[in-house]
Amino acid sequence: MKENTKTAVVIGGGIVGICCALFLQKKGLNVTVIDPSEAGESTAKWSCGQMAVSEIIPLSKKGILKKIPYWLLDQQGPLALRPSAFPQIIPWFLQFLSCARTSRIEEIASSLASLTQHVYDDYAVLLKDCADQNLLGHRPVLEFFDDVQDIEHEKEYLELRQHFGFKHQILNEKEITDLEPTFAGKFKHGLLFNDWTAVKDTKGFIVALSNCFIAKGGQRIQAEATELKENNHLIKQVNLSNTQILDTDYVVIAAGVGSRVFSRQLGVNPPLLGIAGYQVVLPQPKVEIKHSIIYASGGFCFSPMTRGLQIGGTIEFAASGSKPNMKRAEIILNKAKQLVPELGLEGVEYGVGYRPFLPDTKPIIDISPRFSNVALAFGHGQLGLTLAATTGRLVTDLLLQQSSTFNLEPFKATRFS
Repeated sequence: MKENTKTAVVIGGGIVGICCALFLQKKGLNVTVIDPSEAGESTAKWSCGQMAVSEIIPLSKKGILKKIPYWLLDQQGPLALRPSAFPQIIPWFLQFLSCARTSRIEEIASSLASLTQHVYDDYAVLLKDCADQNLLGHRPVLEFFDDVQDIEHEKEYLELRQHFGFKHQILNEKEITDLEPTFAGKFKHGLLFNDWTAVKDTKGFIVALSNCFIAKGGQRIQAEATELKENNHLIKQVNLSNTQILDTDYVVIAAGVGSRVFSRQLGVNPPLLGIAGYQVVLPQPKVEIKHSIIYASGGFCFSPMTRGLQIGGTIEFAASGSKPNMKRAEIILNKAKQLVPELGLEGVEYGVGYRPFLPDTKPIIDISPRFSNVALAFGHGQLGLTLAATTGRLVTDLLLQQSSTFNLEPFKATRFS
């Protein structure tokens, strides 16, 4: 460590936090990452592991209002809403529904596309320093449908994706069978996303980047950040739950849903909601699935990883502080077994990650309105893994006041005021 090196503290050691730390480190800063969990034990671990670069359509698609009664009634569907949670999250839902207009959907898609177009280039900068050069897979992602009408319903959004340069290919039954023999005779309609790929293992991906960060002199402390100490209109110290006090020149808040703890002090009040995403891991699945696969009608994904076959994607709206309902994970597994009866269940593991969603499905990438040395990097929803590296690059440019032509106005923290 050089005496005159500037220091940074990144609060949050998940995929977004570690990418922010790596980009700051590349600029010569002495960086410390704070997280109460071990590396890899974060929300992104319990994701489908896809680089979903054309997933730019907001969750608030047209006709969403009509679906809310079904979410309340059908607790076994791919998207559920606990009745007890509804009164508490009404304000969030009102803003969410305001994003269902065609003009807003197109605006949000355009903003997200401006980020996702840089995903692979930004990750390449970080992954070239990792010992394992095959952390990212090379196979495209597939999506299967029960009926051709299901693809027709997506036609408008597929065309919008194409408008921003993202590709897809419509698959017939033979093409599906050739790509994935396990699903022979089960699907006649599908899509192939040429621009997408998936990581070999969500946990392993985060661990590898964390190890690279530490190998280059970074520090990762397993504790909670409990207090930000102000001095002369800057945050100059971070207090930890283990009684440590860290002096710092810069701070990044990248703690997902946990970022809410510091919102008021930092001069923002974003409507950040943790939406539960349930997953199942089968260490010995007994079937070979070659691609990461979205089963659209079933509402879940098959993601082959080095630690097993991960199945998940169903999401649930629940009140803040609610205990996870692992029956949701069992529902996923039962549906997967109906589709692929030969699945092996030995050593099955259930998990849940709380996706930090904002009503417009866009993350916050900004500087605190109160402190010019604090960056905000949270609210990525289901795109945390996809957007982490790009977020890290942009946050670094913001903090160090590097010149940039990138328009971050759509991602400002104050846009909900």
